[in-house]
Amino acid sequence: MPIAPRSHGLWQVTAPPAPALAQLSGALRADVAVVGAGYAGLSAALRLAEAGARVVVLEAAEVGFGGAGRNVGLVNAGLWVMPDVIRAALGEARGEALIGFLGAAPQAVFDLVARHAIACEVAPVGTLHCAVGAAGRAEIEVRAAQWQARGAPVRLLNASEARAMVGGGDFSGALLDLRAGTIQPLAYARGLARAALDAGAQIFASSPVVAAQETPAGWQLATPGGSLEADHLIAATDAYGTGPFAPLRREQVHLPYFNLATAPLPQAMRDTILPGRQGAWDTQSILTSFRMDAAGRLVFGSVGALDRAGGAIHRAYARRMLARLYPQLGAVAFEAGWHGMIGMTADALPRFHRLGRSGVAVAGYNGRGIAPGTVFGALLADLVLGRVREADLPLPPSAVEVARWRLAREAVYAAGSGLAHLVAARF
Repeated sequence: MPIAPRSHGLWQVTAPPAPALAQLSGALRADVAVVGAGYAGLSAALRLAEAGARVVVLEAAEVGFGGAGRNVGLVNAGLWVMPDVIRAALGEARGEALIGFLGAAPQAVFDLVARHAIACEVAPVGTLHCAVGAAGRAEIEVRAAQWQARGAPVRLLNASEARAMVGGGDFSGALLDLRAGTIQPLAYARGLARAALDAGAQIFASSPVVAAQETPAGWQLATPGGSLEADHLIAATDAYGTGPFAPLRREQVHLPYFNLATAPLPQAMRDTILPGRQGAWDTQSILTSFRMDAAGRLVFGSVGALDRAGGAIHRAYARRMLARLYPQLGAVAFEAGWHGMIGMTADALPRFHRLGRSGVAVAGYNGRGIAPGTVFGALLADLVLGRVREADLPLPPSAVEVARWRLAREAVYAAGSGLAHLVAARF
């Protein structure tokens, strides 16, 4: 399962080369086995290796193959759901702990990037949540009030302020979150991998785990080419889990999401589009996102996949929307297009799972994988190292449960996004 233009698009073209990794062969022994080389798995491996633990990462494909290499690149604070919803779901103590933990997560990403000199086009300049109509305005007002009550540096913009920062559009306002920013997501994953390798971790690519068994001595994992024994297990496969870790995928409903990138724009045109270089997305139920990369490409994304008939529909929709947002673009040609899947849980909150006696996992980032994945990976490492107790985690333990009507809902999302985009922005 190599990284390809349809799956990783622009990010594969512009990221620094991936570290050269071998397949697992023969038998190895480690203190901790990490399954999955996305943000959570690599962050956990880095933390463990820096603490002196013998850690081995097993990746089924390549570093950043899953959501870590396909997403928009928005480093957001918090979750899709509002802070008060989190508090109501988890209770005051755990709810506020999770809100604070994820509110500080973007800074943890930026600190890692700086400490390890990761070349990933980092731009910690904030993000814009753009309001569509009166309903969208009401939503961001509530969101702003809840974050401001907790001391977060967020600012509510009126329509004219939003237009100035977006550089176009007719939004009724926007929420500027100064904690957030953008990165080149695949470059960040590859940089985390290099940092973990430099700290002493071992990472094996093209090494899917086909069997996993807990024994009195720990865990025994098998791949097509070798085996690994470890005292502890961290499963970081999230929405791309296969084999023994497929249940972590099945507790989530997949929402397809695509991105399209223009060629680098002329400098004069770049200066008029998102002049502060904030990444942006809107309040529509079938949302759209837009941001610039370091070379001046405009990256536009929305719900849907670019395969089969949907590709032409979504590309046409993107052109119509960009014509509305930025008429100065004229006829838009896309240099790259790719898509992936967002894993969604029933309540839009991540899950912490105990896997047997000595295995742990967090899954279900609900479209917020960069910052939450990074900090949850480090937290799972601290749990394995004995630095924190399970009772101190901002999530309660829960059983792995299959999402209800998963396949039917995924089919509806895929078909519904195509139908919505077929007619949207035509009038």
